[in-house]
Amino acid sequence: MGLEIDIAWLTVLMFGSLAALLALGLPMAFCTGSLATIFLFVFGTPAILNMMPSRIFPFMTDYQLSAVPLFIFMAAVLEKAGIIEELFDAIYKWLGSLKGGLASATVIACTLLAAMVGVVGATEVTMGMIALPAMLKRGYDPKLACGALLSGGTLGILIPPSVMAIVYAVVAQQSLGELLVGSIFPGFLLSGLYVGYITLRCYINPSLGPALPPEERVDWREKLRLLKNTIAPILLILLVLGVIFLGIATPVEAAGIGTFGALFVAALHRRLNWVNIQDAAMQTLKATSMVMWIFFGATMFVGFFIVKGGQEFVANSILGTGLPPYGILLLMMLILFVLGMFIDWVGILLLTVPIFLPIMQGLEWHGLLGLPGVASKDVALWYGVIFMVNMQMAFLSPPFGYSLFYLKSVAPPEITMSTIFRAAIQFMVLQWIGVSLCIIFPQIVTWLPSLVYTR
Repeated sequence: MGLEIDIAWLTVLMFGSLAALLALGLPMAFCTGSLATIFLFVFGTPAILNMMPSRIFPFMTDYQLSAVPLFIFMAAVLEKAGIIEELFDAIYKWLGSLKGGLASATVIACTLLAAMVGVVGATEVTMGMIALPAMLKRGYDPKLACGALLSGGTLGILIPPSVMAIVYAVVAQQSLGELLVGSIFPGFLLSGLYVGYITLRCYINPSLGPALPPEERVDWREKLRLLKNTIAPILLILLVLGVIFLGIATPVEAAGIGTFGALFVAALHRRLNWVNIQDAAMQTLKATSMVMWIFFGATMFVGFFIVKGGQEFVANSILGTGLPPYGILLLMMLILFVLGMFIDWVGILLLTVPIFLPIMQGLEWHGLLGLPGVASKDVALWYGVIFMVNMQMAFLSPPFGYSLFYLKSVAPPEITMSTIFRAAIQFMVLQWIGVSLCIIFPQIVTWLPSLVYTR
């Protein structure tokens, strides 16, 4: 139809309609795709319509996206192989004599799992079934127990291999290898913050997380026996990350190596059978299809908005606030945080990164408090990792944080939704601290990629 409309009203109409459909509970992929089609028909022109396939086709043929199903399949195979249970069993018996040891063990186990699976749901649900009853049985504070599970589970989208990193790399045209390497330190920084917080609180107030009673502790011989069960999955982590760091293989090739390695680990644990492979394949198909449909729908939605002048309008609106660069970055982080309350990370990434990243790249980042800043060539990498750290809060932020409902689905009846909400808040503060540290000290993100890659 080609109707004309002011870009300000078009912005309100497009994103207001999106918010309304999401509030009705409709899937993100179909919301963005259907709205893009409607707005193309009403306000588009034949020229704009012809441009849409040219925006989608490069994503359909992008080689890096093939890593998504490979890493998801790797995660599913390891889950079926019972690796999660064995890791937690080994770590909690090593740390059980410490105050808060079970909660710390939960976070550490989630950290190791994040380095194997790259997704949140499988870790959150499986660890929820194993670790939460164990902590509640031994008198742990429910909010601390739930918070350890919630925060630890979200590390899967940050620590490589990360499906979010793959999608961001494709959208931002950023090196996937650099992004994976750059997210290592922030991931372990957050994990350390969680463990430190748990340990400090439990030593101040031991009733929050009592140590295991002496009769449940194991001797060094048993600890070493349990440790042997973790050797294979840890070697798999080192193999996948090592071939990337050393330049032996691309991230996509590393994903293929990791997939084969996961099958080998499952065989070692005598869990490699046709039923588990079929279940893992079906899980991979569903998860990958969800990501791809959101990808295409959001690409059309944002593409139309950009073609109509939306990117320039948003950029002028943000820059028109008169805020300095770091003030603009803070505003972006707040917008991402609010969006995370209502939209899943795939939708947020595809809706905001094409608009926010060019603004970031057009600004100068000289550093805060006299500290070193960020070179222009590193802005996409730096913003990508900050984005991923921020998105962890999207999994915890009420009312629609995915991790909250993952945990509720496996929690005992006495653990109410309000308990889970309150548990999430204290660890969201730690995530905000993590984001702030990555902004103030950008070398946390950029140092290791600059060492591994010659840029």
